[in-house]
Amino acid sequence: MAKRDSDEPKWIEMPSLPNNSINSIDVEQDYHDLGERYPQAPVPIRSQDTLIHRASLEDITGIPMIMDWVADGDIVIVEMSSIINREIELQTAVSKLQKFIENEIKGTVFGLGHNRLLLLPSDYGSKNID
Repeated sequence: MAKRDSDEPKWIEMPSLPNNSINSIDVEQDYHDLGERYPQAPVPIRSQDTLIHRASLEDITGIPMIMDWVADGDIVIVEMSSIINREIELQTAVSKLQKFIENEIKGTVFGLGHNRLLLLPSDYGSKNID
């Protein structure tokens, strides 16, 4: 049911949403404590902090997002099991990531086993890992 007031937002009860107190929003609530509602949100606590993204690359359409993360200074661990048997797509993905990260932004690409890559922005290049 909707609450009808001309100056206020309409509130609609949605029975498909889970009914727990952490996710509920009271009509008169002024703000939402996002730290409480999303304790694992991928946002830095301080402006100097680095995020570590874990991504599973299903196909090459996910490459631009991964590039954006690394260009923003974030570390990315990419799981490539989904494309490991599609040789041309795997080579294309690795080549694009490597050219962008190592040549354009002067970062580093490391292989982690057979299925994963560790992508580091320039601030975390090989000179800092000893």
